[in-house]
Amino acid sequence: MLSALLAALVVAGPQAAPAPAPQQPAVTSDALPTANPSAAQADIDQGLQAFRRLRFTQAEASFEKAWSEDPTSAAAAFYLGYTYYKIAEPKRPFHPDKQKAADMFAKAYALDPNFKPVWGQK
Repeated sequence: MLSALLAALVVAGPQAAPAPAPQQPAVTSDALPTANPSAAQADIDQGLQAFRRLRFTQAEASFEKAWSEDPTSAAAAFYLGYTYYKIAEPKRPFHPDKQKAADMFAKAYALDPNFKPVWGQK
């Protein structure tokens, strides 16, 4: 039995050691996107003005900019979702843009479960 094992090792040859796992670069705070809440708030305010005037395409652009500037903003997510909904409202009931709106609402409330939209003038 021992001779069979030795014969198998001789035939198989030396096995190479497994290659070490590649090292992942350390994630630093410099690599993470930075949020700019003050710029996002300015875009949210601009979007709300457009929304009140029923200029949903302008509002969408402002809210998208706010969302890109601060992806942790529940307000940007909510207002962008509501704008998606208002643009898709006259379309068929299960239009993909309405699902896009629902996804943004979910993100908004995941970020801040107590978020309440403010529609009135400041």
